[in-house]
Amino acid sequence: MTGAPADPAHPQNPTTDDSKALHAFLAGFLGWTLDAFDFFVLVFVLPSIAHDFHRSIADIAYSITLTLAMRPVGALIFGWAADRYGRRVPLMVDVIFYSVVEVLSGLAPGYRSFLLLRALYGIGMGGEWGVGASLVMESVPPHRRGLLSGLLQEGYSTGYLLAAAAYFFVFPHWGWRPLFVLGGAPALLALYIRSHVPESKAWQHVKPNPRQILYAIKNNVGSLLYLVLLMTLMSIVSHGTQDIYPTFLERERGFGPREVATIAVIYNIGALGGGLCFGLLSDRLGRRRAMIGALLLGLLMVPMWVYAPWVVLLVTGAFLMQFMVQGAFGVIPAHLTEMSPNEARGLFPGLAYHMGVLLSSAIPYVEAVLGKRYGYGNALAIAAAFAFSSSALVIGLGHERHRAEFHPPPPT
Repeated sequence: MTGAPADPAHPQNPTTDDSKALHAFLAGFLGWTLDAFDFFVLVFVLPSIAHDFHRSIADIAYSITLTLAMRPVGALIFGWAADRYGRRVPLMVDVIFYSVVEVLSGLAPGYRSFLLLRALYGIGMGGEWGVGASLVMESVPPHRRGLLSGLLQEGYSTGYLLAAAAYFFVFPHWGWRPLFVLGGAPALLALYIRSHVPESKAWQHVKPNPRQILYAIKNNVGSLLYLVLLMTLMSIVSHGTQDIYPTFLERERGFGPREVATIAVIYNIGALGGGLCFGLLSDRLGRRRAMIGALLLGLLMVPMWVYAPWVVLLVTGAFLMQFMVQGAFGVIPAHLTEMSPNEARGLFPGLAYHMGVLLSSAIPYVEAVLGKRYGYGNALAIAAAFAFSSSALVIGLGHERHRAEFHPPPPT
């Protein structure tokens, strides 16, 4: 029996490949889940931190803006390292970094030190997404990329769920600081990545040098600018419907901490379902059609989401709103990595994603200011209507590389 010699970069055992893909997926999913947990504990305790630091809610919401604004720095630092040295080690370093900063945030003695720590946390948060997304999308089969993209991105909603649960159980008894101390737990994920997660085969095929990375960015600058615009609008879709919503429920609808946490759990279950549903649809219909469908349906949910007169309708609106929001966002990991050049897939999607976050980073602060003057519900509705309609338009005018191959097929 004769044949081509085995290529160590392409193991022939499908079970082994599936196991490696599973470990890569779990690393990316857990990294993004725990990163999101560390981010979202803050949105539940804005009024409490404002009270302790003798500041307005808008002042504390500014720390969210700082976090979002610093994410491109993390995407640049860790994305560059991921393209030069592989995906695994930068991902481990990043997870440890943001975990330590999160714990220190819970120990901050005052407002200024808290702002500084949330800015540093933004660097860690910005590094995780691009490196994790590239590792996962390069490891899973192209025909499952949309479904797993949706599941990967819903690590964000899972983190929100965990933050809501922690708020429900911890905050009423011990206040806001222990919530941030719990955020140190993700550091343990680095041990799992080191022991179980293989390096990306796609990166091993390319292993670009600095000149090749810069050349890839230069040759694809048009695509990068388009994706930055897309992610600016999509970040308003996401953060504009999530970050101030708990404050709206508390201040305008009169819900207590546990009621707010319960509603957050319900609408994040909707988010999980939306990411999976539209991620799967994107494998069949294409990335853009799935995203546009979710956004247009989300636009229809705005009145029920903030103006519903009854609690049941309001909660239903919140569930459906996040189903559509994360339905559209769940396609993003697959779409951005497929649109990225091989030599810069660690840097390109994360930079586009987080530059968009930077350009939209004022949205929590703007909504807090408008909410204080005109009502939080009105501020949320205006931001959502703009973001959903403009995002759908920009996606419709763009293009995609559905199921693009990231590395040569195995030898036969």
